[in-house]
Amino acid sequence: MRRYLLPLLAGLLISANTWSQYASITYKSSDSVKLALNIYYPEGQQPEEPLPAILFFFGGGWVQGDPGHFSEQCEYLASHGIIAIAADYRTKNRHGTTPMKSLHDAKSAVRWIRANGDKIGVIPDRLAVAGGSAGGYLAVACAVVDGYDDPGDDLSVSPRPDALVLFNPVINTWRGGYGMKRFGEVAREVSPLHQISPGLPPTLIFHGSDDQVVDIMDIRDFTEKAMKNGDSCKLIEFEGRQHGFFNKRPGQKEDFIKTLCETEKFLINNGFMATGLPGETCHE
Repeated sequence: MRRYLLPLLAGLLISANTWSQYASITYKSSDSVKLALNIYYPEGQQPEEPLPAILFFFGGGWVQGDPGHFSEQCEYLASHGIIAIAADYRTKNRHGTTPMKSLHDAKSAVRWIRANGDKIGVIPDRLAVAGGSAGGYLAVACAVVDGYDDPGDDLSVSPRPDALVLFNPVINTWRGGYGMKRFGEVAREVSPLHQISPGLPPTLIFHGSDDQVVDIMDIRDFTEKAMKNGDSCKLIEFEGRQHGFFNKRPGQKEDFIKTLCETEKFLINNGFMATGLPGETCHE
Protein backbone atom coordinates (compact mmCIF):
# COMPACT_ATOMS: atom_id res chain seq x y z
CA MET A 1 0.00 0.00 0.00
CA ARG A 2 1.45 3.36 -0.99
CA ARG A 3 1.77 5.98 1.74
CA TYR A 4 1.24 9.70 1.57
CA LEU A 5 1.71 12.30 4.26
CA LEU A 6 -1.56 14.01 5.10
CA PRO A 7 -1.01 17.76 5.70
CA LEU A 8 -2.96 18.73 8.80
CA LEU A 9 -4.90 21.93 8.28
CA ALA A 10 -5.43 24.52 10.98
CA GLY A 11 -7.90 23.28 13.54
CA LEU A 12 -7.43 19.68 12.29
CA LEU A 13 -9.95 20.24 9.52
CA ILE A 14 -9.52 17.68 6.76
CA SER A 15 -11.05 18.35 3.36
CA ALA A 16 -11.60 15.96 0.46
CA ASN A 17 -8.62 17.57 -1.29
CA THR A 18 -6.20 16.62 1.50
CA TRP A 19 -7.57 13.18 2.31
CA SER A 20 -4.89 10.52 1.75
CA GLN A 21 -3.96 6.99 2.78
CA TYR A 22 -1.49 7.87 5.51
CA ALA A 23 -1.35 10.59 8.13
CA SER A 24 0.94 11.46 11.02
CA ILE A 25 -0.92 13.66 13.47
CA THR A 26 0.18 15.04 16.84
CA TYR A 27 -2.31 14.03 19.51
CA LYS A 28 -0.46 15.36 22.51
CA SER A 29 2.32 17.76 23.48
CA SER A 30 3.74 17.22 26.95
CA ASP A 31 7.02 18.32 28.52
CA SER A 32 8.11 19.73 25.14
CA VAL A 33 7.51 16.30 23.57
CA LYS A 34 5.14 15.90 20.65
CA LEU A 35 3.45 12.50 20.41
CA ALA A 36 1.99 11.32 17.12
CA LEU A 37 -0.61 8.93 15.78
CA ASN A 38 0.39 7.25 12.53
CA ILE A 39 -2.90 6.62 10.76
CA TYR A 40 -3.31 4.10 7.94
CA TYR A 41 -6.48 4.56 5.90
CA PRO A 42 -8.22 2.10 3.58
CA GLU A 43 -7.66 3.16 -0.01
CA GLY A 44 -10.33 5.51 -1.23
CA GLN A 45 -11.90 6.23 2.15
CA GLN A 46 -13.66 9.59 2.27
CA PRO A 47 -13.97 11.72 5.43
CA GLU A 48 -17.76 11.78 5.18
CA GLU A 49 -17.76 7.97 5.40
CA PRO A 50 -16.25 7.18 8.84
CA LEU A 51 -15.07 3.69 9.69
CA PRO A 52 -14.18 1.68 12.81
CA ALA A 53 -10.52 1.79 13.84
CA ILE A 54 -7.91 -0.24 15.68
CA LEU A 55 -5.20 1.49 17.71
CA PHE A 56 -1.85 -0.23 18.38
CA PHE A 57 0.64 0.39 21.22
CA PHE A 58 4.19 -0.92 20.69
CA GLY A 59 6.10 -3.04 23.20
CA GLY A 60 9.47 -2.52 24.86
CA GLY A 61 8.95 -2.63 28.62
CA TRP A 62 8.02 1.10 28.70
CA VAL A 63 11.77 1.58 28.17
CA GLN A 64 12.18 1.48 24.40
CA GLY A 65 10.29 0.90 21.16
CA ASP A 66 8.53 2.95 18.51
CA PRO A 67 5.25 2.99 16.54
CA GLY A 68 6.83 1.09 13.65
CA HIS A 69 6.44 -2.09 15.72
CA PHE A 70 3.00 -2.79 14.27
CA SER A 71 3.34 -1.07 10.89
CA GLU A 72 2.84 -4.26 8.86
CA GLN A 73 -0.27 -5.22 10.83
CA CYS A 74 -1.58 -1.68 10.29
CA GLU A 75 -0.95 -1.77 6.55
CA TYR A 76 -2.63 -5.14 6.14
CA LEU A 77 -5.70 -4.31 8.21
CA ALA A 78 -6.13 -0.93 6.53
CA SER A 79 -5.98 -2.63 3.14
CA HIS A 80 -8.91 -4.77 4.31
CA GLY A 81 -11.21 -1.97 5.35
CA ILE A 82 -10.47 -0.73 8.86
CA ILE A 83 -8.54 2.37 9.88
CA ALA A 84 -5.37 1.25 11.68
CA ILE A 85 -3.44 3.58 13.98
CA ALA A 86 0.00 3.20 15.57
CA ALA A 87 0.52 5.45 18.58
CA ASP A 88 3.71 6.87 20.00
CA TYR A 89 4.02 7.31 23.76
CA ARG A 90 6.72 8.31 26.22
CA THR A 91 9.35 5.76 27.24
CA LYS A 92 12.33 5.73 29.60
CA ASN A 93 15.11 5.69 26.99
CA ARG A 94 13.68 8.44 24.79
CA HIS A 95 12.00 10.65 27.37
CA GLY A 96 13.30 9.62 30.80
CA THR A 97 9.81 8.74 31.98
CA THR A 98 8.12 6.08 34.11
CA PRO A 99 5.43 3.58 33.03
CA MET A 100 2.84 5.88 34.58
CA LYS A 101 3.56 8.49 31.90
CA SER A 102 3.13 5.76 29.30
CA LEU A 103 -0.28 4.94 30.79
CA HIS A 104 -1.23 8.62 30.77
CA ASP A 105 -0.33 8.83 27.09
CA ALA A 106 -2.25 5.68 26.17
CA LYS A 107 -5.43 7.02 27.73
CA SER A 108 -4.83 10.39 26.09
CA ALA A 109 -4.50 8.72 22.69
CA VAL A 110 -7.81 6.88 23.02
CA ARG A 111 -9.54 10.04 24.21
CA TRP A 112 -8.07 12.14 21.38
CA ILE A 113 -9.27 9.71 18.71
CA ARG A 114 -12.75 9.64 20.22
CA ALA A 115 -12.95 13.42 20.55
CA ASN A 116 -11.67 13.98 17.02
CA GLY A 117 -13.34 11.07 15.28
CA ASP A 118 -15.37 13.33 13.00
CA LYS A 119 -12.17 15.06 11.83
CA ILE A 120 -10.11 11.93 11.13
CA GLY A 121 -12.85 9.66 9.78
CA VAL A 122 -13.18 7.33 12.78
CA ILE A 123 -16.45 6.14 14.33
CA PRO A 124 -15.80 7.15 17.98
CA ASP A 125 -17.57 4.21 19.61
CA ARG A 126 -16.04 1.59 17.30
CA LEU A 127 -12.44 1.77 18.48
CA ALA A 128 -10.52 -1.44 19.16
CA VAL A 129 -7.22 -1.13 21.02
CA ALA A 130 -4.28 -3.50 20.66
CA GLY A 131 -0.72 -3.82 21.86
CA GLY A 132 2.23 -6.10 22.46
CA SER A 133 3.90 -6.77 25.81
CA ALA A 134 4.12 -3.39 27.60
CA GLY A 135 1.90 -2.01 24.83
CA GLY A 136 -0.57 -4.80 25.54
CA TYR A 137 -0.55 -3.65 29.14
CA LEU A 138 -1.43 -0.12 28.03
CA ALA A 139 -4.30 -1.39 25.90
CA VAL A 140 -5.91 -3.49 28.62
CA ALA A 141 -5.17 -0.91 31.33
CA CYS A 142 -7.26 1.59 29.38
CA ALA A 143 -10.15 -0.84 29.89
CA VAL A 144 -9.75 -1.93 33.51
CA VAL A 145 -7.60 0.60 35.42
CA ASP A 146 -9.66 3.52 36.66
CA GLY A 147 -8.02 6.84 37.34
CA TYR A 148 -4.33 7.50 36.73
CA ASP A 149 -5.22 9.92 33.96
CA ASP A 150 -3.16 12.74 32.51
CA PRO A 151 -4.18 15.93 34.37
CA GLY A 152 -4.67 17.64 31.01
CA ASP A 153 -7.16 15.10 29.67
CA ASP A 154 -10.86 15.75 29.21
CA LEU A 155 -12.17 13.14 31.62
CA SER A 156 -15.65 13.33 30.12
CA VAL A 157 -14.27 11.33 27.17
CA SER A 158 -13.89 7.62 27.93
CA PRO A 159 -10.52 5.90 27.43
CA ARG A 160 -12.20 2.48 27.48
CA PRO A 161 -11.70 0.45 24.27
CA ASP A 162 -14.62 -1.17 22.47
CA ALA A 163 -12.53 -4.33 21.89
CA LEU A 164 -9.04 -5.55 22.82
CA VAL A 165 -6.38 -7.50 20.92
CA LEU A 166 -3.44 -8.36 23.18
CA PHE A 167 -0.11 -9.85 22.09
CA ASN A 168 1.68 -11.45 25.10
CA PRO A 169 0.51 -8.54 27.28
CA VAL A 170 1.92 -7.59 30.66
CA ILE A 171 -1.15 -8.49 32.69
CA ASN A 172 0.22 -8.55 36.26
CA THR A 173 2.31 -5.69 37.62
CA TRP A 174 1.97 -6.87 41.23
CA ARG A 175 3.70 -9.71 43.07
CA GLY A 176 5.31 -12.17 40.69
CA GLY A 177 4.52 -9.98 37.71
CA TYR A 178 6.52 -7.76 35.41
CA GLY A 179 7.17 -4.11 36.24
CA MET A 180 6.32 -4.15 39.96
CA LYS A 181 9.38 -2.14 40.99
CA ARG A 182 8.88 0.44 38.26
CA PHE A 183 5.25 1.05 39.22
CA GLY A 184 6.18 1.18 42.89
CA GLU A 185 3.47 1.72 45.49
CA VAL A 186 0.66 1.77 42.92
CA ALA A 187 1.70 -1.54 41.30
CA ARG A 188 -1.39 -3.41 42.51
CA GLU A 189 -3.80 -0.56 41.73
CA VAL A 190 -2.68 -0.49 38.09
CA SER A 191 -2.39 -4.26 37.62
CA PRO A 192 -5.01 -5.51 35.09
CA LEU A 193 -5.07 -8.96 36.71
CA HIS A 194 -6.06 -7.38 40.02
CA GLN A 195 -8.37 -4.66 38.69
CA ILE A 196 -10.45 -6.63 36.20
CA SER A 197 -14.20 -6.37 36.81
CA PRO A 198 -17.37 -7.21 34.86
CA GLY A 199 -17.73 -5.30 31.64
CA LEU A 200 -14.44 -6.13 29.92
CA PRO A 201 -14.73 -5.39 26.18
CA PRO A 202 -14.55 -8.40 23.82
CA THR A 203 -10.94 -9.53 24.12
CA LEU A 204 -8.52 -11.70 22.14
CA ILE A 205 -5.16 -12.68 23.69
CA PHE A 206 -2.16 -14.34 22.04
CA HIS A 207 0.45 -15.85 24.36
CA GLY A 208 3.35 -18.30 24.24
CA SER A 209 3.33 -21.21 26.69
CA ASP A 210 7.06 -20.75 27.38
CA ASP A 211 7.00 -16.98 27.86
CA GLN A 212 9.74 -16.13 30.38
CA VAL A 213 8.69 -12.50 30.77
CA VAL A 214 4.94 -12.81 31.33
CA ASP A 215 3.86 -16.04 33.00
CA ILE A 216 1.21 -17.90 31.01
CA MET A 217 -0.51 -18.68 34.33
CA ASP A 218 -1.27 -14.99 34.85
CA ILE A 219 -2.80 -14.82 31.38
CA ARG A 220 -4.90 -17.91 32.07
CA ASP A 221 -6.04 -16.42 35.40
CA PHE A 222 -7.05 -13.18 33.70
CA THR A 223 -8.97 -15.07 31.01
CA GLU A 224 -10.74 -17.20 33.61
CA LYS A 225 -11.75 -14.14 35.64
CA ALA A 226 -13.14 -12.45 32.54
CA MET A 227 -15.18 -15.51 31.59
CA LYS A 228 -16.51 -15.91 35.14
CA ASN A 229 -17.65 -12.30 34.90
CA GLY A 230 -19.63 -13.24 31.81
CA ASP A 231 -17.38 -11.39 29.39
CA SER A 232 -15.95 -12.60 26.09
CA CYS A 233 -12.23 -13.29 26.42
CA LYS A 234 -10.47 -15.75 24.11
CA LEU A 235 -6.91 -16.92 24.78
CA ILE A 236 -4.96 -18.52 21.93
CA GLU A 237 -1.87 -20.25 23.31
CA PHE A 238 1.16 -20.89 21.12
CA GLU A 239 2.87 -24.04 22.35
CA GLY A 240 6.56 -23.65 23.12
CA ARG A 241 6.70 -20.00 22.07
CA GLN A 242 8.50 -17.35 24.09
CA HIS A 243 8.00 -13.62 24.51
CA GLY A 244 7.68 -11.68 21.26
CA PHE A 245 6.85 -14.75 19.17
CA PHE A 246 4.28 -12.79 17.15
CA ASN A 247 6.87 -10.42 15.65
CA LYS A 248 7.84 -10.96 12.03
CA ARG A 249 11.37 -12.34 12.26
CA PRO A 250 13.32 -14.95 10.30
CA GLY A 251 11.74 -18.30 11.13
CA GLN A 252 8.71 -16.69 12.78
CA LYS A 253 6.58 -15.68 9.80
CA GLU A 254 4.07 -18.45 10.50
CA ASP A 255 3.24 -17.07 13.95
CA PHE A 256 3.11 -13.54 12.59
CA ILE A 257 0.61 -14.59 9.93
CA LYS A 258 -1.51 -16.66 12.31
CA THR A 259 -1.85 -13.84 14.85
CA LEU A 260 -2.65 -11.40 12.05
CA CYS A 261 -5.32 -13.67 10.58
CA GLU A 262 -6.87 -14.36 13.98
CA THR A 263 -6.93 -10.61 14.63
CA GLU A 264 -8.76 -10.04 11.37
CA LYS A 265 -11.24 -12.82 12.15
CA PHE A 266 -11.87 -11.34 15.61
CA LEU A 267 -12.49 -7.87 14.16
CA ILE A 268 -14.86 -9.28 11.53
CA ASN A 269 -16.79 -11.33 14.11
CA ASN A 270 -17.20 -8.27 16.33
CA GLY A 271 -18.41 -5.99 13.55
CA PHE A 272 -15.28 -3.86 13.08
CA MET A 273 -14.55 -5.14 9.57
CA ALA A 274 -16.43 -6.64 6.67
CA THR A 275 -15.42 -10.07 5.40
CA GLY A 276 -11.78 -10.02 4.30
CA LEU A 277 -10.65 -9.85 0.70
CA PRO A 278 -9.98 -13.19 -1.07
CA GLY A 279 -6.52 -13.97 -2.40
CA GLU A 280 -4.67 -12.17 0.37
CA THR A 281 -2.58 -13.48 3.29
CA CYS A 282 -5.47 -14.73 5.41
CA HIS A 283 -7.68 -15.97 2.59
CA GLU A 284 -5.45 -17.96 0.28
